[in-house]
Amino acid sequence: MNTTLVINPKGGSGKTTVAINLASAFAADNIATTLMDYDPQGSSFHWLRSRSPQAARIHGANGAPARFGQLRSFEMYVPPETQQLIIDAPAGASGVLLQEMLDRAHCIIVPVVPSVIDIHATGNFIRDLLSGARLRSGEVRLAVVANKVRVSMPAYQPLLRFLDSLELKLQARLLDSDVYLRAAEAGLSIFDYEPNQSVAERKQFQPIVEWVSGEPALRGDLAEAVYEVRQIRRVSF
Repeated sequence: MNTTLVINPKGGSGKTTVAINLASAFAADNIATTLMDYDPQGSSFHWLRSRSPQAARIHGANGAPARFGQLRSFEMYVPPETQQLIIDAPAGASGVLLQEMLDRAHCIIVPVVPSVIDIHATGNFIRDLLSGARLRSGEVRLAVVANKVRVSMPAYQPLLRFLDSLELKLQARLLDSDVYLRAAEAGLSIFDYEPNQSVAERKQFQPIVEWVSGEPALRGDLAEAVYEVRQIRRVSF
């Protein structure tokens, strides 16, 4: 079982969007997938409950701190046949809860909204992660994803400079698209839609799926990535 932790201490970075679409990508490929929601708000869990019975099956697990009368070990059950476990982390996770999630992870995805404020809020967290023994040894891999990217600014230089300073590459750029929102509201993902309804979004998301799977993503250069983003409308929501 491969475990991917989607985490950012700052709220509003789109962790749940990345987590549910990543889980759906694997489920659509008939890979046994579990989505574990550590957030007490339960956004991923709510999405799973609203999911169509005809959609590819994803098992749900609740990793949020236990409430009175709740048996957390039962809520956190992950079927033994699970091949891909995706963890949706809460904003501001720290202490024992953060360490528990990190200890489970083989891959860590940090979605970042490309803005100076978000980079500043996330920077020290990424540095702390990279200083951990498991990441230094290569036992755990880390990827940064630019999320809610604007067409008017597809290549945000401060984010690229920050990643260069840490010798990291940007794994993917996800456009600020209403397709993600409409899919989530219906209990679906971009991978549950007909391909022609989410062509651009799938293409942008695919490098994340390939990275988690350990497959080499077929990535173009920066100019090509910027060009692709510019071809898609931006719909505010």
